[in-house]
Amino acid sequence: MAGSKMSLPLAVVVLLSVLLTGAAHAGPEMDPYKILGVTRSASQAEIKKVYKRLAKEWHPDKNKNPGAEDMFIKITKSYEILSNEDKRLNYDRYGQTDDTQPYGSARYGHRHDNFYFDESFFNFPFNSKNHRDFADSKYTLHFNQYVNDVVPDSYKRPYLIKITSDWCFSCIHIEPVWKEVVQEMENLGVGIGVVDVGYERRLANHLGAHRTPSILGVINGKVTFFHYAVAKEHLRQFVEDLLPQRLVERVTDKNDLQFLNSWHELNKPHVLLFDQVPVVPLLYKLTAFAYKDYLQFGYVDQGLSETVNLQKQFNINTYAPTMLVFKENIDKPADIIQAKGMKKQIIDEFMSNNKFLLVPRLVNQKLFDELCPVKQFHRRRKYCVLLITGDEETFSFGNQAFLSFAATNIKEVVRFAYVYQRLQQPLCDILMQNKDSTQSPPQVVILERRNAAGKAMFKPVTAWNGSEEDKQCLLEELERLQKDPSILIHDAMLPELNNEFASMFVIRWIYASYDYLSEVIDDILHNNWREMMPLLSLIFSALFILFGTVVIQAFSDSSEDKQTKPKAKDGSKAENGSPGTGSTSSRPPKKNFVEVTELTDITYMSNLVKLRPGHMNIVLVLTDASKNILLSKFAKEVYSFTGSLTLHFSFLNIDKHSEWMNTLLEYAQDTMQIDADEDDGGNHKIDYTGYVLALNGHKKYLCLFKPVYTGEDLDNKSSEDEGGTSGGRSRSSSRDEHPPRKSTRSRSMSTLQIHHKLDRLGLWMERLMEGTLPRYYIPSWPGLDKITTGK
Repeated sequence: MAGSKMSLPLAVVVLLSVLLTGAAHAGPEMDPYKILGVTRSASQAEIKKVYKRLAKEWHPDKNKNPGAEDMFIKITKSYEILSNEDKRLNYDRYGQTDDTQPYGSARYGHRHDNFYFDESFFNFPFNSKNHRDFADSKYTLHFNQYVNDVVPDSYKRPYLIKITSDWCFSCIHIEPVWKEVVQEMENLGVGIGVVDVGYERRLANHLGAHRTPSILGVINGKVTFFHYAVAKEHLRQFVEDLLPQRLVERVTDKNDLQFLNSWHELNKPHVLLFDQVPVVPLLYKLTAFAYKDYLQFGYVDQGLSETVNLQKQFNINTYAPTMLVFKENIDKPADIIQAKGMKKQIIDEFMSNNKFLLVPRLVNQKLFDELCPVKQFHRRRKYCVLLITGDEETFSFGNQAFLSFAATNIKEVVRFAYVYQRLQQPLCDILMQNKDSTQSPPQVVILERRNAAGKAMFKPVTAWNGSEEDKQCLLEELERLQKDPSILIHDAMLPELNNEFASMFVIRWIYASYDYLSEVIDDILHNNWREMMPLLSLIFSALFILFGTVVIQAFSDSSEDKQTKPKAKDGSKAENGSPGTGSTSSRPPKKNFVEVTELTDITYMSNLVKLRPGHMNIVLVLTDASKNILLSKFAKEVYSFTGSLTLHFSFLNIDKHSEWMNTLLEYAQDTMQIDADEDDGGNHKIDYTGYVLALNGHKKYLCLFKPVYTGEDLDNKSSEDEGGTSGGRSRSSSRDEHPPRKSTRSRSMSTLQIHHKLDRLGLWMERLMEGTLPRYYIPSWPGLDKITTGK
C-alpha cells in the first residue's frame, strides 16, 4: 500500500517531465541572430555580408556534410527574416519568425490551439510557405522586383521564369528537369525567376500566365511562352530562340576584311571567337547580347576549309577556343584569351576591359557619359582629350597621328576621343569658341566634366595636323595638367550630343517587327489561344472594319456609275428649265456650299490636263463685271450635283484668258462652225460670258453649254431697263427669224439679263450625267502659255 502511494508522485513527476520535454521540443523557435552569428543591433550591410559567407560555406553543392542542406535552409530563412524590416521587428517584439510557424530540424508543424499537427505524417508538403524548395526560394519574384529589376535587366540578358503554386501536382514532375536547366542556364548568365501564383497573383496576371505549371522567357521587356515538352534540350533551344537572330556574324576567309574594317563605321571594337563546333555556342550568343551596344561579334568555325587562312594568319591553336579583340589595327589583335571551357566571369572581364576603341568617336550622349564621366572625387578625376575634326570620309593623317599618340598613353585618368565638327556642331562651337559656326581646322581640346547638368572645364590646346610639334605640345599640356588641374581656365554648359546612329532605328525596327511576327506565328501554331486572344481580337476587328469600308465604298461607286434618269417634269418646269426641285444627282450634297476654283496657270495641270480618268471639270466662263452674279447663279444651279465624286467646278475669267478660249474652240472645229454660222460669218466678236464647258481631261473632249434666254420676265425687264422697249415675245425660237433685232438683243442679254444666262444649266447638267450631250473631241489641250496671266 505504501509502495503504491510512493509510485503515484513518481508517475506524476515522470508525466510532467515528458510534457515539459515535448513542450520544450515544440515551443522554442530557432534564433536567426544565433544562426547567422550577429548581434541584435547588426546593420543590414553586416547581415548581408555574413549571409553571403555562410551561404557559400553551407551550400549543399559545395558542402558534403549530411546536415548541410538543413543548415543552408536555416541560414536562408534567417536572412529572409532579418533582411526584411517588418519581419525583423515582428521577431524582436514577439519572437515569431513567420506567421507563428516554428521551424526546427527537418520536420515542420503548425500549432493550432495547443494541438501540434505534424504535416509530415501525411507527407503533403503543400500549402506552406516554408515548404517551398530552397532552390526556388532564392529565385522568387515579386511584382515590384519584376518591374524595377527584371525588365530593365532583360535588355542585357534573357530571363527564364517558372509559374507554379503550392497545390500544383504537375509542377512536381517538371522539378528535376527545371533544377538541371536552372543550374546550367545560370552559369551561362541567364536570369532565373519563380512566380508563386498563390502569393503573386498580380504578377502572374501581368505576365499573362493563367495556368500552372508554365514556363516563359523575358527579353527586351517582352514575354514569350514555352510551348514544348519540358526537356532539357527543348528549354535550352527555347532560350537560344529568345535571342535576336543577327547577334553574331559568320566570318570566313572571304569576308574577314569586310568584317574587321567596319570598326570605323560602327565605332566599335570587333571580337572573333575561334572554335571547332559548327554552331555558335550559347554562351557566346549571350555575351554578344549583353555587349551588343559596345562590341561587334563574329564567329569562325575552325572545322571549315574556308577559315584555314584566318587560323594561320593569327596563329590559332585548335585545342581550345580562342577569343580575339580587334580595335583600330585589324592586322594585330588588341587582346586575346584562350582556354578550355571558358567561364562567364572570365569572358565578362575580358569584354569589360575592351568595350571601347583606343580613340572612339563621340556619336551620342551615352558614349560621352561613359568615356568622360562626371568628376566625383578629387582623386577620381577623368580628363578627356578631344580631337575636333572635319575629315569624315577617311581616317586622315591627322586622325592617324592622334591615334598613335593615344596608343602611347599609360595614364588611366586620361581618355582620348574625336568628334566630327559637322555632326556635333553645337558642342564643337562651344569648345572651339567659334561664334559663326564655320568649318575650322582640326583642334585638340582637354576637358573635365563637373556635373551631370553639362558643366565642364576645358582648354583648347593646339591646332592639330599630326606633326611632331603638335604631339610635343599636347604632351607638355598633359604633364602640366597632372600637376596643376587649374590650367583648365574655360567653363561652359555643354549641350547634349546628337545621336549619329538615329537613322539605324528604322533597320532595328524592321528586325524587331520580323522577330515579333515570328513569335506571333509560333504562338498561333501552338494554340496558345488565351495569350493570343487580345491580339487576334484586334486583328479581326481591324479586318472587319476594313472589309466593311470596302464593301460600302464598292456599292457607293456602283450606284454613282448608274445614274438615274431625271423624273418627268410638268410643262412649266420644262419651259423654265429650273432644276431647283426637279433635278437630282446620284448622291446628296455633302456640304452646304459649292467649291469653285479659278482655272489659272497654277491649277491648269491638276484641274484639267492631269485630271483622273472618269472625272470632269465644269468650267464657267465669266468676266470681271459679271463674276459675282454668275458665280451665285452657277452655285445654285449645280448645287444638287455636288454629291458626285467625279465632278469638279471651276471658273475661267475671259478678260484674262481669252486667247486660251479661242484656241480651245479652234481645236474643236464643230463648235466653231456653229458659232460662225450664228454670228454672221464671224464679223461680230463672240461674247463667251455665261458659257459653261464640261472638260474631260483624260479623253480630251468637251461638252458646251451656250446661254439661251427663256423669255422669263422679259416685259418687266424691258419696261424697267429699256424704257418700255418691246421685246416681250418669246425667244425660244431660233434667232435667225429676227435678224434685224439681233444686236439689240445681244446687248440686252449682256447688260441687263446676265443672271438669266444660266437658266437652262440644270437641264444641261442632267443630260451631261446621262451622257446624251454632243462631245467635241480635240487633239490636245492648249499649252500652258495660252493661260498665263500675262496673256
